Amino acid sequence: MIKIYHNNRCSKSRCGLEILENSGKEFQIVKYLEDIPTEKELAEIINLLGISPIQLVRKTEKIWKEEFKGKELSDSEIIKAMVNNPKLIERPIVINGKKAVIGRPPEAILDII
Repeated sequence: MIKIYHNNRCSKSRCGLEILENSGKEFQIVKYLEDIPTEKELAEIINLLGISPIQLVRKTEKIWKEEFKGKELSDSEIIKAMVNNPKLIERPIVINGKKAVIGRPPEAILDII
């Protein structure tokens, strides 16, 4: 089943959700700010995306700038930072089987559904 990691306050995430709704396919919504992925889950998502952990970080978030920017962090430390501060996770993330994409732009979701 298709899964979207969604934040309703984010316009790109809302657009991604609309794309899924219009697709007619079944999908599951994960409100990741409430249902925070574990370190293991986040590492699996990053692996599916084929990116490094730092590429999933929203570097414009205040908490990143104040607490992490400019520091030498390992991949594990970056993942821990995102789990402890889920606002740092880029969104939306859509997973369909063994494929995953960050919906920026939201139309990128069409490539995996």
